Amino acid sequence: MKNILTIREKEVFTLLIQNKTTKEIAKELKISEKTVRNHISNAMQKLGVKGRAAAVIELLKLNEISL
Repeated sequence: MKNILTIREKEVFTLLIQNKTTKEIAKELKISEKTVRNHISNAMQKLGVKGRAAAVIELLKLNEISL
């Protein structure tokens, strides 16, 4: 189950754990807020979790992202 997320999904979660808002992430990555939410939603679906916090925990466990 290595590298289950796209590069962009990882970027979004990396910014998310830096306490950035959806709006700030969208601005930084030059994408729309809806696209940010889609990336988060897609990642949660791939991980089989409900909620951003659960996704972050799972990604940390899988070493997909780091603090």
